[in-house]
Amino acid sequence: MGSVLTAIRVAALVMFTGIAACPAAAVEDGEPMPCTEDAMLVFDASGSMAGTDRLGVSTPVPVTRIDKLRSALANVLPSAARYRRIGLITYGPGPYHQCNVQLNFAPMANATEALMYEVNSLNPAGKTPLVAAVSQAAEVLKFREKPGMIVVVTDGEETCGGEPCELGKRLHDDAMQLTVHVIGYRVKDFSWTGEQSIGEVKCLADKNGGLYINAESEQDLIEALEKTLGCPMLSQNTLR
Repeated sequence: MGSVLTAIRVAALVMFTGIAACPAAAVEDGEPMPCTEDAMLVFDASGSMAGTDRLGVSTPVPVTRIDKLRSALANVLPSAARYRRIGLITYGPGPYHQCNVQLNFAPMANATEALMYEVNSLNPAGKTPLVAAVSQAAEVLKFREKPGMIVVVTDGEETCGGEPCELGKRLHDDAMQLTVHVIGYRVKDFSWTGEQSIGEVKCLADKNGGLYINAESEQDLIEALEKTLGCPMLSQNTLR
């Protein structure tokens, strides 16, 4: 009898552990649980990300915007990567004043270490081909065939001739089920062309059921990443 009880306890422990380790496989009423679809992070590493948050203010150890974003990601990824496969596209690094987009890797399980290695290796440079990067992210997700999510983090508007609102409409029209979130980091202070360009980037999220979040600090970035990469199924009214 004792051996039977032991076997039952072991089986229960294995079942519980499996559920905790693999929440992405969970279903409810025949539908996938929220916050488990594949995601692509579109990471801004353009030249402006080498700047600090406050122009003209001297600090003992200046912290760049890209370092604050790295720190925020390191805070959020261990939790987010437990529940979903995450991939990475970066834009910016490469020849100066060019529109460089790099697919670092497609969505993968337990992506924290690989993703942090890539973003920690970046040297900010180049322009902001945001539209090209988001378009490529959608293709990697096979957005016409299955649900997916894109999280864009940028400190500025498109500077390579793309039209975010037009892309947003096309993605919405063609997608099976695609959500696009945009986190604008310090865009109010550092946008070159003002509210019209900010509105264009916001339109990309609006047309694809996503959040547009203004982040002014590292803590804001953490909270925004938790609301999007961590769980995009929250109400769009949460942070507006």
